[in-house]
Amino acid sequence: MQLFNLKIYFFLFVVFTVSSQEREQIEIKFAPYMTIEEKNPEATILTRDNSKQVHIKHKGIELWCDKAVYYQDQDFIEAFGKVLVKQGDSLDMTSNYAEYSGITQLAYASGDVVLIDSNSKLYTDILYFDRIKQQALYNQNGKVENDSSGTITSKIGRYFANEKKYQFSQNVELINPEYVINTRRLDFYTDSGYSFLYGESKIVSNTSTIYCERGFYDTKSDTGYFVKKSKIDYDERTITGDSIYFNRNTSFASANNNIKVIDTLNKTLIRGHYAEVFRLKDSVFITKRAIAVKEYQNDSIYIHADKLMVTGPPNERILRGYYNAKMYKSDLSGKADSIHMNQRSGKTQLINFYKDENVFSKKKFPILWHNKNQITGDSIHLISNSQNESLDSLKVFNNAFIISRDTMDAGYNQIKGKKLNGIFLNNKLKILNIIKNAESIYYLRDNKNELVGIDKSKSASIKIFIDQNRIEEIRKINQIDGKTYPKKDFPKNEDLLKGFAWREEEKPLNVEDLFTDDPPLKLPVIKGLKEIPTNTEFFDNNLNERIEKAKKISIKNNIANKNIDNKAARKIPEKNYQN
Repeated sequence: MQLFNLKIYFFLFVVFTVSSQEREQIEIKFAPYMTIEEKNPEATILTRDNSKQVHIKHKGIELWCDKAVYYQDQDFIEAFGKVLVKQGDSLDMTSNYAEYSGITQLAYASGDVVLIDSNSKLYTDILYFDRIKQQALYNQNGKVENDSSGTITSKIGRYFANEKKYQFSQNVELINPEYVINTRRLDFYTDSGYSFLYGESKIVSNTSTIYCERGFYDTKSDTGYFVKKSKIDYDERTITGDSIYFNRNTSFASANNNIKVIDTLNKTLIRGHYAEVFRLKDSVFITKRAIAVKEYQNDSIYIHADKLMVTGPPNERILRGYYNAKMYKSDLSGKADSIHMNQRSGKTQLINFYKDENVFSKKKFPILWHNKNQITGDSIHLISNSQNESLDSLKVFNNAFIISRDTMDAGYNQIKGKKLNGIFLNNKLKILNIIKNAESIYYLRDNKNELVGIDKSKSASIKIFIDQNRIEEIRKINQIDGKTYPKKDFPKNEDLLKGFAWREEEKPLNVEDLFTDDPPLKLPVIKGLKEIPTNTEFFDNNLNERIEKAKKISIKNNIANKNIDNKAARKIPEKNYQN
């Protein structure tokens, strides 16, 4: 029997070698034992010895195994036991079992399959590898380990060897020590670590959660770019925008177009069209029609400026609006070069950057409108109760000036002084104290709203009591000069105090009025990430044609058996190929 095997071995070795040279068939490089079974004469069984495995070669790939069954007429091999397939220096595959057609150049592996390239390892139970297209496919769950990126699992995975690219779909999860990515589809490049996300995607870490429906993430540099319903959640904040850039190393993010920053803890919303977020500094910067909305007892206050910045931890936020800052509330509005709002102290500051005394500067003074009263000064402070967020007091520093139009438009009620203190009750201004160098012009009216006279005076200070948004009482302290005139006797050209500037045309009457001075807005076009790309099927017409060619060759080599089983097709899903 041993002599028979040796003769068979010699004969087949010669035949295989010659045929491989003529037709580039599978070449048997080493097989110490070769036998043919009577019940299966078309198959040659190749087995190893104690020193070496069976060694097979075909068009640039090499295969080693403990046992192989070779079907010469179909140029098809079955490999068993510790199977190793090598494609040059670029690709290794190990498995418990493998099949390979020299005609179709399609390999099939099962049982503890491991596919190794220079930067990654693929683990699965069943794997197809098409040498013509240089593509591999698993469709029954797989896992890929990458040296720098982490571990990726999915139900379906496809590997493009020439591009060093994986395409994962269905239940995709990338696990990194710093974060976890879940997505519907992930295109991953093993050399660069680039990841492209398609469909509903989420990146979760200890410090933030990122959402998008289309995105890019560099797993080596830990930077990402996200578009289409992109969102970042962190530290009680949610940031949304048409596009978001993110750097995990610096905890920095920037966003473009239709941006919203929602502070859930402090009930604040900021909108704009460009934003920068510095998480480590608890800082958010936003511009391009930037506006902040803060809830106040069934009402909201809106603050707009060329630039808005929010800093501080969740319970101590500070909002700063720079350049052409405006604010609007149903009964309160204002304007200044800068507006600062401190959550902890409850203080809102309207600040002036101009210090000279010319007329132009006075028109730039911070201004506050409360109901029908206009209040100006070098700086204005509104203080709220931080517990219930109701207005508590008002302070105006230097050049305090209050103006209201007389009810019958006979003139302007005016009070000015060095400083002003106001007191609110139930969010209504009730008391005003004008301190130092107080001057006033006031139109006195009786119960029938008839003009009694015009009072003009100077005093050390003035105290005003307000009810139902009307002045009920004026108390002058240490009056220096003063007189009440009948209207006809009031001195001409003295109906306006020095520094008078009625600025009603600047008053915002609604939220949209906050943007009247802004330049035209032109948003950038979001580019960089295309819609989900489409690829040809793994089991495509080209592969089916090769399988059909294998069948024809098999029939040609077995004229006596026209119904030969086409082994090149037996592992192909029925929906892709009908044998």
